Amino acid sequence: MHEISPPESVHALDLEKLRAPEITFWTAWENDLLLGCGALKELDRKHGEVKSMRTQVSHRRTGAGRAILAHIIEVAKERGYERLSLETGSAEAFKPAQKLYESFGFRYCEPFGDYTADPNSVFMTLWLVQ
Repeated sequence: MHEISPPESVHALDLEKLRAPEITFWTAWENDLLLGCGALKELDRKHGEVKSMRTQVSHRRTGAGRAILAHIIEVAKERGYERLSLETGSAEAFKPAQKLYESFGFRYCEPFGDYTADPNSVFMTLWLVQ
């Protein structure tokens, strides 16, 4: 991410920010091998944000990222969120992530929360209640 996007467009959370009370963080493992991770940030009582979705390059397309995202969506529903949003990069390297989010029903949207329009960012949202 840091090697693809300009510093002002990187919205990844560092370890300290992942420890914030509004963040829940999960990892996926195969024995002692970390396959990927993802986090859910509560923006307000009805709106959550997918954060820190990562899958090891060598384990992409194995289902780890899909499993983490499915878990995040399920937890968001259990918490009563009506909407789940995310920010990801706009560069070609982020297209597989965008396709994953689209496959779960996320749709492109305007910036949300504290984000502002940025040519290096893509914003997506999923309505959890119909």
